[in-house]
Amino acid sequence: MKTLFLALITASILAAPAFATEPPKPESIAEKMSFKLVRGVTNIATSIVELPKQTYLTGRNHGAIGYVVGPIKGAGMTLYRCFIGITETLFFLVPQPGYYDPMIDPEFVWKGWENPKTESVKIDVETQKSPNTK
Repeated sequence: MKTLFLALITASILAAPAFATEPPKPESIAEKMSFKLVRGVTNIATSIVELPKQTYLTGRNHGAIGYVVGPIKGAGMTLYRCFIGITETLFFLVPQPGYYDPMIDPEFVWKGWENPKTESVKIDVETQKSPNTK
């Protein structure tokens, strides 16, 4: 009995620093909730932009076949972004996922238009060659 009591006391002393964090301020919670609401309404309103965005991105990355597949992908992404927008609008008071984090990446339709192929290639300064060339 004495050992159990000592074990509980020791565990509570060791666990005390874990509970010492400050709770979030009400102002920051309200700000995050309102931003989640605005993000949801914005994603509903701009979800139709996914159609030309996916057509352009797929055509750029896959050539001529991308202009056939892109509109289909764009229609699917339009429905998905609209669904995510509706979900975030309805549940803006709930701190999920994470702590009011966006449910979709990129969080807005106007992000993600850059060319990933040019950004991922790094030039070696000493040889002035890209790593893909031999």
